[in-house]
Amino acid sequence: MTHYSALTLIRKALGGNQGWTRAWRNAESKPGYDVVIVGGGGHGLATAYYLAKEHGVTSVAVIEKGYVGGGNTGRNTTIIRSNYMIDGNTRFYEKSLQLWEGMSLDLNFNVMLSQRGQLNLCHSPAQMDAAARRGNIMRLNDIDAELLTREEVQRKVPILDFSEHARFPIFGALFQQRAGTARHDAVAWAYARAADRLGVDIIQGCEVKGFLRDGGRIVGVETTRGLVRAQKVGLAVAGHTSHLARMAGLRLPVESHVLQAFVTEPVKPVLDSVVSFGAAHFYVSQDDKGGLVMGSDLENYNSYGQRGDLPVIEETMADVKALIPLASRLRIVRQWSGIVDMTMDGSPIICKSPIDGLYIDGGWNYGGFKATPAAGWCFAHTLANDEPHELNSRFTLDRFRRGYQMDEKGMGPTPWAH
Repeated sequence: MTHYSALTLIRKALGGNQGWTRAWRNAESKPGYDVVIVGGGGHGLATAYYLAKEHGVTSVAVIEKGYVGGGNTGRNTTIIRSNYMIDGNTRFYEKSLQLWEGMSLDLNFNVMLSQRGQLNLCHSPAQMDAAARRGNIMRLNDIDAELLTREEVQRKVPILDFSEHARFPIFGALFQQRAGTARHDAVAWAYARAADRLGVDIIQGCEVKGFLRDGGRIVGVETTRGLVRAQKVGLAVAGHTSHLARMAGLRLPVESHVLQAFVTEPVKPVLDSVVSFGAAHFYVSQDDKGGLVMGSDLENYNSYGQRGDLPVIEETMADVKALIPLASRLRIVRQWSGIVDMTMDGSPIICKSPIDGLYIDGGWNYGGFKATPAAGWCFAHTLANDEPHELNSRFTLDRFRRGYQMDEKGMGPTPWAH
């Protein structure tokens, strides 16, 4: 990593930012690779990095139709956590959080990890019982969890509505201290630079329009910049997984929906934890600039459009006002949307597909960003070894055929649950 003195930084800034070196190469595609990964977001770049670092596979191209991190990686609310309880999800997301904790050192890039903790609020005795069960399962898996009383929650987050007239009285919360947030674009940049330095080609502005076949096997991709052959092709394209799979002749049990996020005007520090509202699907944190970053439920119609709809805006604003009364005086200064792949059970897919030569990382529902490092780590293992790692061994396509669903209740509804 190049280090600059303060004087050098000032000189370069006053000089119109001339002379900066590229963080990664603007690569041109070669005729063929061992692995082509479609999708230049966090998952695709992490997969390329771990392929090179952990498995010595450096003949890798990451093909991105736009620019690095321009998809869902840059369109989320930046929350990371591992408070899952279904066998299969629990250890996977804990592995992801462990990788988050070492990411800045491993990639030599500050991803601005902030382990400020997350509270999942409870609004009834039944929710407290459910939280206690989840917390016990987490602790049995060596994952930190603490069940807080109403008074403990009030001391930690006094701006919540604890009044006698609260629409949703707070009974307590399940707290994970190691949860928090990270800078989403820094994650994409860090993985891109690290993968590039290990020999991976990152090809931007290159859209996949079809697949090359040799009999029944996928042997490459057809792009807007020509044909690129590969021994293996991995899809890591977030909300467009089913669209790309359809090009290859594969129908996935996935629906694509729009998920909105919002940020308010900046205020002084009032919220030093991530808070999830147990009475509705709503979550909020405060960013480094002072804005309250909020998200809620997805749009109930299928779409590939990165825009939102007014009913969800109304619902989100009602949620934040019910939970944090002072928020009613704040203005929303920005709104954005991402496209999420929703599986029938709310859990992801990381596996070798039924089509020889094609591999899938998709169906992330609400969990894509927090899963970035573990998804890349496991997908790289699957691509390199033609078999899953133990951590993603249950994230297969055939679980839907067999009726073995991994329904993680309470961690975000699926579209079929409405």
